[in-house]
Amino acid sequence: MEPLILTAAITGAETTPQDQPNLPYTPEAQAKEAVACFEAGARVIHLHVRDDNAQATQDVNRFKDSIEAIRQACPEVIIQISTGGAVGASFDSRIAPLQLKPDMGTLNGGTLNFGNEVFMNAPADIERLAEAFKKYDVVPEVEVYESGMIDYIARLVKRGVIVSEPLHVQFVLGVPGGMSGQPKNVMYMAQHLKELIPTASWAVAGIGRYHIPASMMAMTLGGHIRVGFEDNIYYHKGVIADSNAQLVARMRRIADEIGRPIASPQQAREILALPKK
Repeated sequence: MEPLILTAAITGAETTPQDQPNLPYTPEAQAKEAVACFEAGARVIHLHVRDDNAQATQDVNRFKDSIEAIRQACPEVIIQISTGGAVGASFDSRIAPLQLKPDMGTLNGGTLNFGNEVFMNAPADIERLAEAFKKYDVVPEVEVYESGMIDYIARLVKRGVIVSEPLHVQFVLGVPGGMSGQPKNVMYMAQHLKELIPTASWAVAGIGRYHIPASMMAMTLGGHIRVGFEDNIYYHKGVIADSNAQLVARMRRIADEIGRPIASPQQAREILALPKK
């Protein structure tokens, strides 16, 4: 199996400081957390930003401040911004931060019920977002929440709407309204992706209680793993995690125990089709 890439989703758009008192949401705190996660084994920082009141925002200047702070503090880490924003953000605001030319950005593969809300990704908007990735020369990470989105993305790849070789696909499993993160679902998603886009690499973000089982299945099947406060705020059931780095370090320890090496920064760039630094 190829080396394991660990991604740290350090902030997210939904987690609140009331839920997770250790949530980093200022540029300075995010840079400090990025360093700790990198040292623990993370090679990608999945980045949402917040305003000074910890509210989710797609403000370009706030992204700029966080990206610059992280790059200065941890130049080797891969920065992957979210174009999902908070549920309900306008599509123009979601696209805008790509102009900052991060290493990667997320490209959501469809609409779904997201808890009590609807996360809208209309086909025309998905294609418009895909064109923005080409315009700004940013590598996409395609996020899918159920298997039908893999079928849809495969059609866009075939038409040349989404261009990245090899494509990297993130299974986000366990969102209320999407596919659960049971191990059998991870296995099915990996097989389905392999049939439709054979060259694609993939990773899993197991939400909440699915964090550990989904991650373990990905680790043994050759996939990659996302951890962090965006997806899971606990270290054990009912025990709030001290930091994102604590969650990263646990996955690295398990990977070491089973003989799955952690990707070096350059190996991660090669797997994700990013230019070398």
